[in-house]
Amino acid sequence: MILEVNNLSFHYHNSPMIFNKVNFSVDNGEVLSILGTNGAGKSTLLNCIANLYKPVSGKILLNGRSMSRMSLREVARVVGYVPQIHTPAYAYTVREFTVMGRTPYIDAFRTPSSADYRIADEALDRMGITHLMNKSYTEISGGERQQVMIARVIAQQPKLILLDEPTAHLDYGNQYRVVQMICQLASEGYALIMTTHNPEHAIILNGKVAILNRRGVLGVGQAAETLSAKTLSELYGLSIKTIYDNDAKRNVCVVC
Repeated sequence: MILEVNNLSFHYHNSPMIFNKVNFSVDNGEVLSILGTNGAGKSTLLNCIANLYKPVSGKILLNGRSMSRMSLREVARVVGYVPQIHTPAYAYTVREFTVMGRTPYIDAFRTPSSADYRIADEALDRMGITHLMNKSYTEISGGERQQVMIARVIAQQPKLILLDEPTAHLDYGNQYRVVQMICQLASEGYALIMTTHNPEHAIILNGKVAILNRRGVLGVGQAAETLSAKTLSELYGLSIKTIYDNDAKRNVCVVC
């Protein structure tokens, strides 16, 4: 099993519990979509799995090893993370920024090799953004930065990819392309966890779905069973129907 989360709990200093005794697992080729309202703790949960926050209790296992006992480099060879927002500090070119994904494999005081650049270039090509290669990362749009961040994680070649609302800043076409890219990465054996506010993205991915409610309780199940009209209506406080579309060959969500 690539990732096992056992009884994980987290709260900030002197604050109420954000999530409590969370349990789930993700293995090769699986996609887990996490849904929840604003402020429910989806991003915080990803930050714990990404080794950015330390949980107050529970365990995170990567390939059966406790993440707390692994070095940063060891974790980075297993887990790749695409944050929701990234503010650049330096005006690297997009190509230079992408090749930084190879850092877990480059020894200290060494520069990226030609092979590292080839992997980075392939990741940019895969995202369809090679035309941005020589542009400054600080001068491209927020949506383009999101696509470059995904390319950098692909260049990192982890086993598990975490994506915090990866479609949030993208236009409709690029949202669909990113969801299809996630499907493709899963078919190649990557384990993926994505937070999203769009239940239809989780329906398209057709993997596992986790719903984090405001009480900090996480429920996990298969998309077809979990994303019911009743569950979605309760989650978002709306009257939502799921209707099967013959052309799309899947359910679509409709607010009544």
